[in-house]
Amino acid sequence: MASAELRWRFRTRNVDSPGLSIVPITRVDWDSYDMVKTVFHAGFETLQHYGGAHHPFIVSKLGSVVGPRDMPGVYFYGPQRERLYATQQRIAETSRFAALLSQPAIDLWREVHGARPELLLVPGAADAVIPPPVRDPYPKEARTRCLFAGNFYTTRAGSQPEAHREIASRLNKLGSLLIDRGARLFVLGPGDHRSLDSRYVSYCGAVAHEESWDFMHFATVGIVVAAGPFMHNNESTKIYSYLRAGLPVVSEAGFPNDDVVRDSGLGFVVENGNLDQLADKVIEAASAGWDRERGIQFILSRHTWDHRAAVYDRLLQNTGDGVSEGDQRRTG
Repeated sequence: MASAELRWRFRTRNVDSPGLSIVPITRVDWDSYDMVKTVFHAGFETLQHYGGAHHPFIVSKLGSVVGPRDMPGVYFYGPQRERLYATQQRIAETSRFAALLSQPAIDLWREVHGARPELLLVPGAADAVIPPPVRDPYPKEARTRCLFAGNFYTTRAGSQPEAHREIASRLNKLGSLLIDRGARLFVLGPGDHRSLDSRYVSYCGAVAHEESWDFMHFATVGIVVAAGPFMHNNESTKIYSYLRAGLPVVSEAGFPNDDVVRDSGLGFVVENGNLDQLADKVIEAASAGWDRERGIQFILSRHTWDHRAAVYDRLLQNTGDGVSEGDQRRTG
């Protein structure tokens, strides 16, 4: 893993994963590697900046795809969207593969960039092995704990200010509706918490990944709200973690991976924008007799990091042919 950390930190760096080492990005010899994988638009921009864009086997993983103009369901606008689109054009010219999260993302890419590069459908994932419950992080008086865990953005340029405003507004309204129903909404993760109304929403801050599992283990229901009427190509990756923890999910419709909630048998998908219905379904989900193990096994059989890594393993094993979009859809 190439890292831009200060050089002195590498002398004491402990790496948890067997076989993984970290190298200062200023000292990477790109030609020493069989494959280079970048993450998000910024990852490819970083590769370019440090002279690695000439590598013949670049896989560019993107969390979203933007078009050449502002469009419904894609919550990047103006100059920010233009910069991301320019990066996608360089990826199309340079990378051997692009890994996208959803079929709508693939369709948009083909529409605006044509046949290059080859595309991989690699949806989100959760850990196969997670920590057991350790400590209840919620106030004892909170009986029905409704958890929104994930990035809710900020108002800063370069973030997604429009998405932040919409998500924060929906969380505040939902929090008010849940209090009327005897439940409490907790928000965990990075974002500008000043937009959250503390009368209705309890902000828990951002915590380490390992610690975040306790928030899911001890929650009653996992919440997903959308940034608008629909998400054109961004899936909700928090769904995979909720289900992996056996946490019932109540999600607004409009995400490309809505089917994961339905097919897992551990949650509800409600009409987008209907927060009254969402709040009602949260209360229903809190008392329903769920087969939580079914939801857990659904994730373990389809959506773990091992499943994602297997895609790239096949690329390395079959460098002549790769894995086509259709092949990846069949393998899940």
